[in-house]
Amino acid sequence: MKEIINWLAEPIRSFPIFTVLFYLMVKNYRVVGTKKFGIGALLVSIPVVAWFAADKNFLAIILWPDNIPINILVILISFFTWFTLYKCAENDKRIEAGEVPIEALPENREKVWCWPNLVYTELFAIIACTIFLIVWAIIFKAPLEEPANPTWAPNPAKAPWYFLGLQEMLVYFDPWMAGVVLPGIIVVGLIAIPYIDTNPKGNGYFTFAERKMAIWSFLYGWLVLWIYLIIVGTFLRGPNWTFYGPFEFWDFHKVEAMYNINLSEYIWIKILNVPMPGNLVVREIFGIILTVLYVAVLPVLIARGKFGQKLIEKMGQIRFYIFIFLVLGMTSLPIKMVLRWAIDLKYIIALPEWELNL
Repeated sequence: MKEIINWLAEPIRSFPIFTVLFYLMVKNYRVVGTKKFGIGALLVSIPVVAWFAADKNFLAIILWPDNIPINILVILISFFTWFTLYKCAENDKRIEAGEVPIEALPENREKVWCWPNLVYTELFAIIACTIFLIVWAIIFKAPLEEPANPTWAPNPAKAPWYFLGLQEMLVYFDPWMAGVVLPGIIVVGLIAIPYIDTNPKGNGYFTFAERKMAIWSFLYGWLVLWIYLIIVGTFLRGPNWTFYGPFEFWDFHKVEAMYNINLSEYIWIKILNVPMPGNLVVREIFGIILTVLYVAVLPVLIARGKFGQKLIEKMGQIRFYIFIFLVLGMTSLPIKMVLRWAIDLKYIIALPEWELNL
C-alpha cells in the first residue's frame, strides 16, 4: 500500500488526481458542503493520518520544525474551504426557495459600533495569537543553524513556505517567467477581478450558484495551482530537489535521470531527423507559432463560441479579452507542468541568445 501511495504521489499522477478531486468537489459542492460530509471526512481522515504517521519517514517530514506551520496551514485551508462550500450550499437552497440569504435575516443584520465591539474582538484575537505563539516557541525550538557560510548550502535549499510555490515553478519555467512575469500576472489579475467581474450578486453573503465563474477560477488557481505546489515543495521535494514519496526515505545519494529537451530539438532532431537550423527564428519557429496561436488566436476562437458569446454579453469585449488573457496565463502553468512530466519538455521557445525562454 505504501509503495502504491508513493507511486500515486508523483506529480505526473498526483496533479491530475488533485485536479479531478477539485472538479468533483466544486461540481458537487452541495454534497460536500453538508455537516454529514464534513463530519464523515473528519472521521475518515483521523485514522488515515494516524496510519500515515506510524511510518517513521512520513513522521520525520511532518515533524520537521519548518514544516509544522504548513501542517497547520493545510488543516485550516481544508476546514475553511469546506465551511465556505457549506455556507454557499445553505444560501443557494434558500435563494432557490425564494427566501433571502442567511446573512440578510433580521437577526443577522444588527449593526454594532466599531468601538468598542470590533476593537475588543480584535484585542482578544491578538492576545490569543500571542499566547499561541509563545507556547509554540516554548514547545518547538526554532531550527536555527550556523551563520551564513558561502562555501556550504543546505540540501535541499528551500525558500520560506510562502515562496515554495514559486520555487517549484522554477522547475518548469525560466527564472524571469517564474519569478517576475507569472507572479506579476497573478497580482494584476487579483487587482483586476473587481473590474472584470462586475456581477453585483454575492456581495455580503455566501453563494456559489450566482458567482460560478469567479469561484471556479479563483479556487482552481488557489488550491490546485498554488497550495498543491506548496505541499509538493514542502513535503515531497528532498535533497537535490528530487521528488520523494511520503513514505520514502530521503536518500542524499538518490539520482534520477532528467532529460531537458526543447520543443525545437524534439521537432528538428527527433521527428524530422535533421540538424538544428543555424537561424534562431527558423530554429524556434514551431514554438513561436504555437505561442502565437495560444495567446492571439485561441482567445478569438473562444470569443466566437457559445461560451465566449455569453461572456461577451455579460462583460463586454475589453473585459472579456483581459479575462481570457489572465485565464490563459494561469493555465499555462499546468500545461507546462504536464509537458515536463510527460515528455521532459523544457522550453517551448528556447532563445538563450535573446534571454527569451518560454
